[in-house]
Amino acid sequence: MKCQKIIQKLEELSPPSFAEDWDNVGLLVGRKEKEVYKVAIAVDATEDVINQAIAQKADMLITHHPLIFQAIKSVNTENFIGRRIVKLLQSDISYYAMHTNFDIMGMADAAADEISLQKRRVLDVTYEDEIANEGIGRFGSLPRIMSLEECAEYVKQIFVLEHVQVYGELDVTIEKAAISPGSGGDMIQSALDAGADVLITGDIKHHEALDAMEQGLTIIDAGHFGLEKIFTPYMQEFFKREMPELTVGTIKEKNPFKTI
Repeated sequence: MKCQKIIQKLEELSPPSFAEDWDNVGLLVGRKEKEVYKVAIAVDATEDVINQAIAQKADMLITHHPLIFQAIKSVNTENFIGRRIVKLLQSDISYYAMHTNFDIMGMADAAADEISLQKRRVLDVTYEDEIANEGIGRFGSLPRIMSLEECAEYVKQIFVLEHVQVYGELDVTIEKAAISPGSGGDMIQSALDAGADVLITGDIKHHEALDAMEQGLTIIDAGHFGLEKIFTPYMQEFFKREMPELTVGTIKEKNPFKTI
């Protein structure tokens, strides 16, 4: 299948028009006309991920986070980003990123599905027309009322995590939850406005957490990678369903954040 055809399918799932203005999504390296037989999927285009894609003889690499965020003036092996771009080009791997467009059209509902969020609504509306609202995150009711400690254990189990950070009294009652994979400090006010008891997200700063707690919002910080790693199985299932003729390689990724 031509790379261009795969891109068309990806953009039907998560249109680039939904991406934030500051974001960089789409085909970032390689050829649209390339014939693709094997696809590799990962959260981040690290050097290790690219090496695995090369070893697996992948024709196309798809990640959630873009390898190229800022404008670059040169591409060479003197720079760690340049080295990765050169590797992709040398191996003739077409590289595609789907970031905030997937956060809105894919990740938000996938994360809500994982925790069985009921009567869900968009947490932070970024697009609205006469038919529907779309945006970052979701909020709704948990499948049952639980304590904050029970909710934290529930999140650990669902997302297969070794640990989470919890802000709030562990015995407080949790019924309504907001979930926003990735860096969720900007979602605190939206969670408060939604009447959520807890915000499940990642990358929460100390003062953000304190301010949220003062206003009655508890937080479960499951890590940026901890929640967004669902991108890989989601996309594997998408290819299996929509493009079964392609082989999808398995890329092994580790959470870069460790607690000693």
